Amino acid sequence: MESLSQKQARKIALAAQGFLDPRHTTPTMRTFNRTLERTGVLQVDSVNVLQRAHYMPLFSRMGAYDTTLLTRAAQKRPRRLVEYWAHVQALMPVELWPVMQHRMASYRAQRGKWWQAVDDDLTERLLVEIAARGPSTARDLDDGAPRDKKHWGWNWSEAKKALDFLYMAGDLAVAGRNSQFEVIYDVPERVIPAHVLARPIPTQAEAELELVRRAALSHGVATVRCLADYYRMKNEAVKPAVDLLVEEGELLPVRIEGWNRPAYLHRDARRPRKVEARAFLSPFDPVVWLRERTEKLFDFHYRIEIYTPADKRVHGYYVLPFLLRDEIVARVDLKADRKEGRLVVKSAWAEDGAPDDTAEELSAELRELAAWLDLSDITVEPRGDLAPYLRP
Repeated sequence: MESLSQKQARKIALAAQGFLDPRHTTPTMRTFNRTLERTGVLQVDSVNVLQRAHYMPLFSRMGAYDTTLLTRAAQKRPRRLVEYWAHVQALMPVELWPVMQHRMASYRAQRGKWWQAVDDDLTERLLVEIAARGPSTARDLDDGAPRDKKHWGWNWSEAKKALDFLYMAGDLAVAGRNSQFEVIYDVPERVIPAHVLARPIPTQAEAELELVRRAALSHGVATVRCLADYYRMKNEAVKPAVDLLVEEGELLPVRIEGWNRPAYLHRDARRPRKVEARAFLSPFDPVVWLRERTEKLFDFHYRIEIYTPADKRVHGYYVLPFLLRDEIVARVDLKADRKEGRLVVKSAWAEDGAPDDTAEELSAELRELAAWLDLSDITVEPRGDLAPYLRP
């Protein structure tokens, strides 16, 4: 069995995620498609203190790009992407719609993600109304319905709960989002291309095999736990698929320095001698989704502190790891002050052993990020050991 050093595994993982691909002055739809092939999915999140989560991994890999590329792929014909619970809420390739049917069936059986108490008559009425009226938000449909005041994190009307159930069960699809980031629902026949809807539905075992194969390609090298997390599967469902892929020679068992679990290398994974990346990683970037994997690959302990009370935060509210070459060398708390046209560095911290050019490279990447976000100024607040050395 082959053994890989931590550094080799790290470079393989970064190559699989697209960090070997060159940045382009003007990324095209071809560049976009290639980048999406690497990440597989783009997590969607409502936090907009810097930029929406699904836009950031593309910038990290492609550089400054026209965000309408993503809008076209997710909302225009021919549709390339559709939202579903693929990692968590995520944009996934539209061809995965049949592959997710077994997941939709499981959510139908358990009555959705969270609520489990959705009114059948309401769901039927909403389905009929959307089929007749076309794309609609919950606000379009709830007609002032009472909202749930008991749940700590949500204020959802009964219509919104019912719509979310129908979406999770595959009876509705996400047609897009409006300027307030509200989900626009529609029937799948008007969202998913006809040729995709016409495809045969794979068995659950076939679907799980396909998802594990895609996760393995996006990871390059991974444990069963890593593979399971990518599409939020159960370990017991992933292991039979891994065994089959090993038997077929698509996955190669390997040992990785410092990892105490068996790992698997995809046979097509690139093994670069060096990685010359420079990128901010969103808290929702696939490279840092599974914190245990991040620690094993980068010796980087990372926790998002959005839900931590302000006086107990260590590094800040919206902290992005800074990837330089093949290492995470710093972490930066960033905010886009759109009213003032400024990118605000709330704090900047160097990791132990950060190279001498960390501040210089971080400053350059801040300038690229600000330009992409159409922010004309950068201010650095005096918090963190790296902050005094930044020259935006």
